[in-house]
Amino acid sequence: MPDASQTATTDVLVIGGGPSGAAAAYWLAEAGHDVILVEKKKYPREKTCGDGLTPRSVKQLEEMGLADALTRHHKFSGLRSIAFGRTLEMKWPSHPEFPDYGYVVTRHDLDAMVAERAEKAGAVVWQESEAIAPLPNGGLLRGAQIKRKGEEHGGRVDEVRARYVVVSDGANSRFGRALGTSRNRDYPLGMAIRGYFESPRHDEPWIESHLDIRDKQGNVLPGYGWIFPVGDGRVNVGIGLLSTFNQWKAVNTTHLMEAFVDYAPKSWEISPETSCGPATGGRLPMSFSVGPHSGPTWLVTGDAAGAINPFNGEGIAYGYETGRLAAEILDEALRTGDGMALQLYDRRLMETYGLYYKVARAFVRIIGHPELMRMMVSTGMHSRTLMEWVLRIMANLLRPDELGPAEAIYKSVAAIARLAPNPR
Repeated sequence: MPDASQTATTDVLVIGGGPSGAAAAYWLAEAGHDVILVEKKKYPREKTCGDGLTPRSVKQLEEMGLADALTRHHKFSGLRSIAFGRTLEMKWPSHPEFPDYGYVVTRHDLDAMVAERAEKAGAVVWQESEAIAPLPNGGLLRGAQIKRKGEEHGGRVDEVRARYVVVSDGANSRFGRALGTSRNRDYPLGMAIRGYFESPRHDEPWIESHLDIRDKQGNVLPGYGWIFPVGDGRVNVGIGLLSTFNQWKAVNTTHLMEAFVDYAPKSWEISPETSCGPATGGRLPMSFSVGPHSGPTWLVTGDAAGAINPFNGEGIAYGYETGRLAAEILDEALRTGDGMALQLYDRRLMETYGLYYKVARAFVRIIGHPELMRMMVSTGMHSRTLMEWVLRIMANLLRPDELGPAEAIYKSVAAIARLAPNPR
């Protein structure tokens, strides 16, 4: 028999212990607030992800005090792009605010690392604990019912009463839907699948992107494949597609993954025989396509808000950044006693990402046409300079301090994008 239900109180309840939730919990605890972070599974646990940490992610992790922990993982210098028989190796562009290196860290290790850091900062972390229902009071969200699994708690349902709630339970946010969030289907959606393989090239200094993925019939599809060295004898191999491709629902991602593994350079030695286990996949809501992002006493962050960058499918950095932004907003609300501060969240999201993501949506609509993507990639691969500019734009590493060629290209496209209406 499980113990009788219990009730806990806190300043902020954070639902979901992935990048966004753990970051929000860390920054709130660091600011001196009481935080309970609930994570449905037990750390360490697997997550479908490419595992690549770009300079944007590394900056956030280092500012959470995890610089030394990162050095125990595989460091890489930049991106190797391959398409139509050509190869370009490009270092991460210099930027005054971001490092010029990245890491590959499996989500198995990464999420546990950040949650532990949040706990050391003062957050209370409940593992194997799932938020199953909102807890309303006076018409406002004031916490959640939490199912406590595992031998210690036996599945009992506790209550956590909180002044504010951060919803960070991922791309299929059940708690967010219970609050009324939904995805705008006019916005792009990604689809990805990945697996691990043993490889002699597991510790290369580049992550590798293939921009001409093909199905088993040899047709080039609008998407990309990746091979990311993990540094422990394995590589992370995957493919990503966009919903702007009009036949994307007809694509069997398992078959496409098999085709990519067969097509990849033989020197990686990836094959069914070197596979470490079945591939896993999922859908990726992009461009802040899930809303509303806030309510009177709650904020939605990371994948639960559809924060993934449409340009490159990157979600970890934006999970950390939106979790931190939510923490800053809630810190202000808690310090001043003024819940109206939560109204600033949407405005700051749009100030930070609105125009950039609008440009990205226009871009992915174009590359959703296979013939246009083929032409653009083929042209770009003949110019290192052009591809370096593209890397700066797609990785969201545009420099605020000067108007270089990449910044000039982006500003020109952004000026046009500003005039276009947003999907409703």
